[in-house]
Amino acid sequence: MKIASARLALGITALAVVGLAFAGTLPKAKVPGAMRKQWTELMKEGAQTFRYDTFGDEVFWGDTLKLHQAIAGAANGGVGPGLAPQTALDLGLKIDRHALSNTVQVKLASGALDLADPGNTVELLRENAVVGLTGFFDEQEQLVSVGIQCALCHSTVDDSFAPGIGQRLDGWANRDLDVGKIVALAPDLSVFANLLGVTQDQVRDVLKGWGRGKFDAELVLDGKTVGPNGSAATLIPPAFGLAGVNLHTWTGWGSVPHWNAFVAVLEMHGVGNFSDSRLDNATQFPIAAANGFGHIEVDEDDDRVTPKLAGLQAYQLALTAPEPPEGSFDPDAAEKGDELFGGKAQCATCHVEPMFTEPGWNMHPGSDFGIDNFQADRAPDHAYRTSPLKGLWSHQKGGFFHDGRFPTLLDVVNHYDQFFQLGLTQQEKSDLVQYLLSI
Repeated sequence: MKIASARLALGITALAVVGLAFAGTLPKAKVPGAMRKQWTELMKEGAQTFRYDTFGDEVFWGDTLKLHQAIAGAANGGVGPGLAPQTALDLGLKIDRHALSNTVQVKLASGALDLADPGNTVELLRENAVVGLTGFFDEQEQLVSVGIQCALCHSTVDDSFAPGIGQRLDGWANRDLDVGKIVALAPDLSVFANLLGVTQDQVRDVLKGWGRGKFDAELVLDGKTVGPNGSAATLIPPAFGLAGVNLHTWTGWGSVPHWNAFVAVLEMHGVGNFSDSRLDNATQFPIAAANGFGHIEVDEDDDRVTPKLAGLQAYQLALTAPEPPEGSFDPDAAEKGDELFGGKAQCATCHVEPMFTEPGWNMHPGSDFGIDNFQADRAPDHAYRTSPLKGLWSHQKGGFFHDGRFPTLLDVVNHYDQFFQLGLTQQEKSDLVQYLLSI
């Protein structure tokens, strides 16, 4: 065995020498023009889907829940007080400044647009300016329905015009969004009440308890509403920096196209096919199993989800993690933190550069890093994904880990230092945080 190992080592060394000798002569791979054009078109299609496609879910949010009526208010053909623009902004909804007409932009800039008038929210919907939310209007320009898109949770804006109003930032987690409170505005939540076996008021209490930047995808699968740290909802994760990463949610579930189909059909309630026999497990997913959520079938001609999955995946994988702003971290401290990351702090054991997650199967039970397994046990593999860390600086709102249990990066470092008995000094912890902010 020693002789064989020695021969293998010599062979590898020889190949390395040959590789060095010919490295300068290797031709660079060229992508055929037709392929580049096809890929560009696919990404354009995916961007359109990500930003604007409802997958037909307005039938659910509008016709069934009647959310549009609560948005419009009684004065605009709906019910109740309506959703004023300022309230919408306070709930974390974002406005795409490039979708606004010049007239509305001037009114906003001068303060002439009444932000307390729900009628102006309807006007913003008419201009298709509310990120992730689309209004549908009849011939009399009356708001008759609303639908949602991927961008509702996975885009924000840069606030370049005003707080909550600016250029879109696709792939960024909207940690300002209180999606639970927005859904709770809907006049008719009987569909959720019937699934969960509770009253509509109880459903509203659960939704209002999610908090900003959080969503509970498993609620309609297992009916659990409370976790070890309060609400069972989890933080909205970023949708950028996923190229090369195996699994794409806090608790695995599947790759980008699996999760897109899952969310589009089961969470957004779009019209499409979806299959996942793991949801037949009545012990783990009693609501999903009872309602056949693992086997949703529609006619091929009616499927508004499946044809969009390829483009949507292409666009999402092209969303790179944003670079940290200049001056947002200490370069000297970050350089020291880099050494700690791959050395004493042992972070690189799981967060392997340059993806900062594990190549291959990047899943672990909570016991591997000192937390409970509550949320992991709501997913098929009963494990947590090693989250990629690129762009970490951009999603600090709401805390860290799947449920935001650690308010700051220093709290995360302190947890690992204690759990793994790393013996980090306070200065080393500070340096490590600066490095995390730099990647």
